[in-house]
Amino acid sequence: MWPTDFTQFLTCHPATPGPAVRTIEVHAERTAGGGLELAYRLRGDIARLRIPGPQQPGHSDGLWEHTCFEAFVAVAGEPAYHEFNFSPSGAWAAYAFAGYRRRDDRRTLLAAPELAARLSAGRFELEVLIPTSLLPALPVAVTWQIGLCAVIEAADLVDGRHSYWALRHPVALPDFHHRGGFALELPPSGPVA
Repeated sequence: MWPTDFTQFLTCHPATPGPAVRTIEVHAERTAGGGLELAYRLRGDIARLRIPGPQQPGHSDGLWEHTCFEAFVAVAGEPAYHEFNFSPSGAWAAYAFAGYRRRDDRRTLLAAPELAARLSAGRFELEVLIPTSLLPALPVAVTWQIGLCAVIEAADLVDGRHSYWALRHPVALPDFHHRGGFALELPPSGPVA
C-alpha cells in the first residue's frame, strides 16, 4: 500500500528527541466504502527501540505508554473528533471525543480495524484499515482533518524516554489532541497537504 505519489513525514517534537529514528512516513487515503487506510513506515536503528511483539489482536487502553501509531479524525468547524491508537503488537484503541479531550461516553467504538505489521532490519511498517463504523458519521462529500502521530519508546535509555512525532506540533509540549496538529486535509477524492 505504499504509493509513491503521496507521503507525509512526521517530525519529532523538539522537547522529546528520538535519535534512533531517522524518519517516520505516513500514507493516508479514504476508501471507496468510506473507510480510512493508513500506512506508517518507521526507519531507524530498530534495535534501540521498544517495538511490542505480536500478540492476540484486540482493544486495549494505554497503548500510548509504549511505541504506538495514532490518527485523529475530525471535520473542519466541528469540535468532535475520533482518536485511534495502533500498537505494533496488534492491539488497538478507538475513542470518540465531543471536544478537546472531552470523551464522548455515548459513543463506544469497538469495531476492530485491520492491522498488518512487518519488521525488518532498519524498518518497521504498519498498515491499518479503519472501517466506516469506527469513523464519524459524515456525509460522503465532507473533507476530514487528520492528525497523524507516533509515540516511540527508546530501549537503550535508563528512563525509557519516549519521543513524540506528528505532522505538526502546535504547542510547547507534545499534545496530539490539539486541533492545530490535525494538519492533513483528506477529501473524498484523496489527500491534500
